[in-house]
Amino acid sequence: MNRKLVSKSNLVLRKVLNKEEHIDILKDMIEGILDIKIESIRLNPYLKSKEKYLPKEENFGVADVRIITKEKESLNVGIQFIDGFYIQNKLLLYYAQIHTNQLEQQENQEIAKTITINILDFEYFDTQKFHKIIKIKDKPDEGGVEETIELHVIELPKWTCSLTKPITKEEAWVAYLAGIESESILKFEKIKKLNDLLKQYWEQEKIE
Repeated sequence: MNRKLVSKSNLVLRKVLNKEEHIDILKDMIEGILDIKIESIRLNPYLKSKEKYLPKEENFGVADVRIITKEKESLNVGIQFIDGFYIQNKLLLYYAQIHTNQLEQQENQEIAKTITINILDFEYFDTQKFHKIIKIKDKPDEGGVEETIELHVIELPKWTCSLTKPITKEEAWVAYLAGIESESILKFEKIKKLNDLLKQYWEQEKIE
């Protein structure tokens, strides 16, 4: 996988990952980055229904899923790559998109908390950590329900872990998304599966 090609295009990863047979890869990635255990996961279908109306499909992220954790908490999770322009706007607009699109679901389901995973191929925040969590509390009107906006930002260039020592699932995913395809990274089953799928994609598909 070429880091520059993937980090600049949500479109490619969405084409590869938004299939039921590949939901296990999304599950593994989300578990690693958010440090949670997922009991069930499914794709939210609204993007597929909107595709023909979207002028730039790549602006709508990699994936949007509904999960239930081992603790029985329902969550909406969205994943997107962000380029180097209007970062704050894109963080908040993507969150709003993923959260409010729950209203378009045909099923009778409750509105769940939304978490977004935002992947940057450049340094943005003044911190040494590659994983920054931003929480913003919404103060509702009287009688409303307080909500916490939760944004996870992964800055790929800040990943500095040594591959000579055991690494966590999160570190392995960040290393892979940063363009590292060493044996120690590809030992992770779902990362290797995604790597193989992306190779197949670039062999079979025309660059768009």
